[in-house]
Amino acid sequence: MRYREVARKLSSLSCPEMPRTGDGSHRKWLNPVTGNLTIVPDWGGDDLKLGTIRGAVRPLGLSWDEFSRA
Repeated sequence: MRYREVARKLSSLSCPEMPRTGDGSHRKWLNPVTGNLTIVPDWGGDDLKLGTIRGAVRPLGLSWDEFSRA
């Protein structure tokens, strides 16, 4: 799964992307319900590993099933 797909799913779950303050290939996402932040790498067109995606979704307080269905 590419970053663009992850970003679309997180947006559909009402998790906004935080504004960037500097350079880099990682982006911050916030779950406004729980107040938790996570960081998702943005590697452009390269696929993110499944473990990387799961590790980014878990801190937001979202279940993997909920994320997958989005």
